[in-house]
Amino acid sequence: MLLGPGGGKETPRAGSPLLAREWTSPRACLGGHVLPLPTAALASVVCPEAGPATRQSGTESCVRLEPRSWGRERVRHVLYGSRRGTEAAAATGQMPSAARKSQERDRASMEPPPADDYAKERYGVLPLIQSQEKSDRVLVRINDLTVEKADEVVWVRGRIHTSRAKGKQCFLVLRQQQFNVQALVAVGDHASKQMVKFAANINKESIVDVEGIVRKVHQKIGGCTQQDIELHVQKIYVISLAEPRLPLQLDDAVRAEVEGEEEGRATVNQDTRLDNRVIDLRTCTSQAVFHLQSGICQLFRETLIHKGFVEIQTPKIISAPSEGGANVFTVSYFKSSAYLAQSPQLYKQMCICADFEKVFCIGPVFRAEDSNTHRHLTEFVGLDIEMAFNYHYHEVVDEIADTLVQIFKGLQERFQTEILTVNKQFPCEPFKFLEPTLRLEYREALAMLREAGVEMGDEDDLSTPNEKLLGRLVKEKYDTDFYILDKYPLAVRPFYTMPDPGNPKNSNSYDMFMRGEEILSGAQRIHNPQLLTERAQHHGIDLEKIKAYIDSFRFGAPPHAGGGIGLERVTMLYLGLSNVRQTSMFPRDPKRLTP
Repeated sequence: MLLGPGGGKETPRAGSPLLAREWTSPRACLGGHVLPLPTAALASVVCPEAGPATRQSGTESCVRLEPRSWGRERVRHVLYGSRRGTEAAAATGQMPSAARKSQERDRASMEPPPADDYAKERYGVLPLIQSQEKSDRVLVRINDLTVEKADEVVWVRGRIHTSRAKGKQCFLVLRQQQFNVQALVAVGDHASKQMVKFAANINKESIVDVEGIVRKVHQKIGGCTQQDIELHVQKIYVISLAEPRLPLQLDDAVRAEVEGEEEGRATVNQDTRLDNRVIDLRTCTSQAVFHLQSGICQLFRETLIHKGFVEIQTPKIISAPSEGGANVFTVSYFKSSAYLAQSPQLYKQMCICADFEKVFCIGPVFRAEDSNTHRHLTEFVGLDIEMAFNYHYHEVVDEIADTLVQIFKGLQERFQTEILTVNKQFPCEPFKFLEPTLRLEYREALAMLREAGVEMGDEDDLSTPNEKLLGRLVKEKYDTDFYILDKYPLAVRPFYTMPDPGNPKNSNSYDMFMRGEEILSGAQRIHNPQLLTERAQHHGIDLEKIKAYIDSFRFGAPPHAGGGIGLERVTMLYLGLSNVRQTSMFPRDPKRLTP
């Protein structure tokens, strides 16, 4: 509650613009705005420099802050910690006078240069590119700007990451994906004062074309990836002008949480990142994560093609749940219903029956699980393998394990830059694995857990905490982050899993783990139609809906096995990240359907 102009208590509308003179308290606003925050967040924003926070009833609160005594960094911390706060401060319909003047200055700086400016042809805002003409101009990639190009004149296209004007010169940092370079615009033969002013006032994240001379520097530039050179700008043109207000600052988005806590600097929470995913994906960390993830797909495909596998594409709209159970999305399909595929399992097997022998596919998988955990998504990318074998399903297990090992090796060899980039923000121990891969039976895992004090039945499935504990026990004993768990209880596996002939309570199935979390689930499949029918009935599956699947085994089917890998989980666990949403470009979970 705040005192109104007449002295009575009034409650301002959250996000409404207020002028300080309209209120008896000089701390009634910050930049002319009331900031709405969740009540639970009040404790984190009260500080000695700020005015007292006054709680409103309901889920929002207005916080009275003294703008001059509370730094901009700490205000950003408040905004990033509250989605509503960000929306109210950034998306308000009316603009405070200070911001309006700033925007007017920005517009003025983008106006055409004066006629008497000797550098007027060397800078400005270019017309919208509508493919009006072709150009022979060669643009050099920022990561290719090295000392070998010293004294060369080059053209570069990049985003304005930061700008800092100092006297008659302006320092820019130009960014292109996860690489950046320092650029200098200084008054001289090629640049006028107006040109320096123009460069200094280009909004962050705007895209520019720059012509400059590559110069070697005597002291390394610590804040850039291209540390041994800088670009001396001769021409600068705006290709696409960004709006002056960004929903988040990229420097804040790449700051390590520990650094933010210790130094009291701003960091960006997960919801704010995902709400503004296009901006968040521009950070060097996000760029590195998804370049590495692309590498996983590339290595998966390369390795399997080298092993003689054929890539296939399978339907995602199917007539019956592929895994059984209720965790399936039902969709309207003309005058009937259909389902989104929980896995390509049935179709991989049908291809094996069609004599393809070794197949793999990469595609979306849908799970209608109301699980709001760090590792569950309702849609993820599946890397699936299926293979006929001669005599024992371990032939397939060994092939899959070797495929993953080749991926791990390839990432170490090809993506060290990306790994180091992610580690700067999210420090993590290097991923360890053995050759050949460690394989334990389920009963051995139970013995290790029971020895550590865990009570589990012989046919109980592993819970997430027990998976993680087992991962730590395996790491301590065998010094590996990657291992296989074999011979799961039949009761916890899908209907098409082959029972263990030596123990009817067990199955010829296996999971693979990274850093104590499951990344692959697989098994030998039942390739006998009578046994398959019995197991489907046991699981309560409508036989009519899987008739085509069962019929595919009636005309001779080779013994076969396979598995499904979650791409986002592999990326998350290889890099040691804490949440699968960090490795899903546009994640889908029970609470998120946009962007």
